[in-house]
Order: sequence, then structure tokens, then C-alpha cells
Amino acid sequence: MNYKQIINSFHNKKKSTSNPLLKSSVLVPLVEIKDDLHVLFQVRSHQLNTQPGEICFPGGKVENNETLQQSAIRETIEELNILPKNIEIIGKLDPIVTTFNMIIYPFCGFLHNIKVEAIDFNRVEVDSIFTVPLKELMLQQPLAHKLKVNTAPDKNFPFHLIHKGKEYNWRTSDYHVYFYQYQDYVIWGITAKILKNFLEIIKC
Repeated sequence: MNYKQIINSFHNKKKSTSNPLLKSSVLVPLVEIKDDLHVLFQVRSHQLNTQPGEICFPGGKVENNETLQQSAIRETIEELNILPKNIEIIGKLDPIVTTFNMIIYPFCGFLHNIKVEAIDFNRVEVDSIFTVPLKELMLQQPLAHKLKVNTAPDKNFPFHLIHKGKEYNWRTSDYHVYFYQYQDYVIWGITAKILKNFLEIIKC
């Protein structure tokens, strides 16, 4: 293999099949209620296999034939049963890489001509929806805690191929977890991390 062949290999590079990271997109939806801006949240259906009953933003897995933004819009349409014309994307937030091999791409958008009480959301995926006044969230300093993330090799790990073998000093790291509270709702985890990033952007 020569120089030109390597250059061509990169120009013709196909999507890797070895990358374990799953891509998801979510939308931070803003809606106007009585001249005040609110952030809309969903409570996941209690019948779902993953994170039942937890608070989240509309979103889900990115399909092969769509962009990250298209995914966020599609998922919002499917979960809230609204029309594409009701959604205006206004910007991107910072991507989040989770500890379970997923990268999440959040967007922020306005929901236009929508009455929250009239939203006929998808009951299969969503248990309920609620909104929080933006001004209330901007006044909050979230509760912050840390989780320790440890690296643990599996039982068949080839220790003989690495320096120090079984005595190798595996690294640990801190995973920051945030909590916002409003009435009886507790917004935490990835949703709170996305919310925190959004609030930092608009406060600048």
C-alpha cells in the first residue's frame, strides 16, 4: 500500500461498524404560556423497559437515513403527536457521551401554536407531560453529586499482553449528576445535564 492508496482510503471511508457508540437526539422544547416561556418535559411510560417513569425530553435513536436534527424533530413529532410546522429548531447544545456507550445530541426548539393542555401525546411512550417556567429554572442552582466510574476487565481479559498484567492500575473517573426540583418533580441524570447546559447557554 502506498501514499495515494492511503489518501484514497480516507476519502472513500465508510461508516465504521466497530464503533459501539449509539447515537440519539433529543429536543429541549420551549413553549409560551400566558406570555411566559416554559420548558416542556415528559414522564416516560411506566410500561417501558428502560427508565420507566423517569423525566426526559422528547428524543430517541438516530435512524440511518436521517440527520441528527431530523431525528430530534421526528422523535418529538412521534412522542407529542404534533406537526413539523409546530417545531422551530433554534440551536444545538453540547453532545453528551454517557457511561453506557451512547452519545446524545441535544437541540433546542420552540413549539409554536401549541396549547400544552391540548397535546395528545403518545400514551405508549409517554405517561404524562408538564412544563416548568423558564424563569424558575434560571433561578435554581442544581444540586450536584458525583458517581465513581470504575474500569473492570472481564474474566477473559488478556492480562499477559499489558504492562503489569493483573496488577495494572486501572483508572477511575467522576461522573457528575445534577438535580433540579419543581413542585413534586425531580429532574435529574442526563435530562438535568442537558438542562444545565441549556441554562448556561442562555445566561451568557
